[in-house]
Amino acid sequence: MAISANDIRKGMVILHEGAPVKVMEFHHHTPGNLRAMVQARLRNLLTGNSFEYRFRSNDTLEKVTLEQHKMDYLYSDGTHHHFMNNENFEQVQLTEEELGDSAQWLMPNLTIEVEFYNGSPIGVTLPATMDLTVSRTDPPLKGATASNSNKPATLENGVTVSVPPFIVEGEMIRVNPAEARYMERVK
Repeated sequence: MAISANDIRKGMVILHEGAPVKVMEFHHHTPGNLRAMVQARLRNLLTGNSFEYRFRSNDTLEKVTLEQHKMDYLYSDGTHHHFMNNENFEQVQLTEEELGDSAQWLMPNLTIEVEFYNGSPIGVTLPATMDLTVSRTDPPLKGATASNSNKPATLENGVTVSVPPFIVEGEMIRVNPAEARYMERVK
């Protein structure tokens, strides 16, 4: 599907120089008496490389639709992360480079969307939120409120996020894995 460079948005996948790239950030510029342009930070989904590119506002781009399948994360063998399709039990594997920052959030039996381009797995889409237990953090300070400064907390999967001072070890919290950000306590 052809779109104008002005229509690109964060998270969109487009075809650039024959490869699928994901738009990580973009900014529209109209500098003085020059023509309008779109400055974009792109990540090649096949190689994982990120780069900046400047499109003219009248450039036509090809929007790519990735095939997505729900899959369960099974295990890691040191070089690859293995996933199984929920419907046909087919297994695929992705490397650490293909997963990028998403790899740190993988846990056994986690169901995620695996993205395919031309029949080959190229990455994953993490859930919008994950409920995880705090395995290690500093004890709460007496009189600490949500407005005080945050403290680091290590979650059951080993990821460290910043949490409010009233969070204690063993507590279940909801996080946004895409931003590695604390959202709320889980009741």
